[in-house]
Amino acid sequence: MDPHSIVVVSLHSPKERLWGELIDISTAGITLRGIDLNGFDHFVSMVLHPEDDRIGLPTLFFPMLRIERIALDEARGSIPSLAEVFEKKVGRSLAQYLEQFA
Repeated sequence: MDPHSIVVVSLHSPKERLWGELIDISTAGITLRGIDLNGFDHFVSMVLHPEDDRIGLPTLFFPMLRIERIALDEARGSIPSLAEVFEKKVGRSLAQYLEQFA
């Protein structure tokens, strides 16, 4: 997986699933700009209906000991990827949206 890929990361101890942009991957761990997968719909809602300033995604580091799996956010048959869902609802890709916070 390359930097700037959109991924879903599964962690353990405690179990968590995160979605976002992979910033870096090394033997020490991964750096991800993302959110808990359970907050995806809320994040999209906040992007569509901001109360104040637009929000970005936090940059997070997770040590490799916590990484259970990293999967590319890809469509599977007729099921769209989360990035495709985001783009359809928001009208631009996640990368385009995050550029305003770079």
